[in-house]
Amino acid sequence: MGLMSKILGGTGSSRRTEDYVELDADDVNLDVEGADTRVRIARIGEKQDVIEIKDAVYDGDIVVADITRHTTQDREMEHISDELKQVANEVGGDIVQKDDDQLIITPSDVAISRERLGQ
Repeated sequence: MGLMSKILGGTGSSRRTEDYVELDADDVNLDVEGADTRVRIARIGEKQDVIEIKDAVYDGDIVVADITRHTTQDREMEHISDELKQVANEVGGDIVQKDDDQLIITPSDVAISRERLGQ
């Protein structure tokens, strides 16, 4: 199996941890210091974690937030989602929940497609 195939999860429908390759930053030739928009990874464990996420979106970054600590029925998660929806609305961005474990929040002029690739 080639590197690209491993990065994309192989050809099978179920993916395992060993299907992914950790890339060394030295292998990627990008000027990340000069990037206008970054994809930031976050974990929402408590309401206070939302502050950094909001700041990142206001700064123009895309945030993928792990919400596995909360259920979609969780009252605290409802408040967090409402706050993040307000931020996305204020900056002209977008927000979507991916399955039960992630929220994706984008800054202005970045829309999230509701259709998966390859369907």
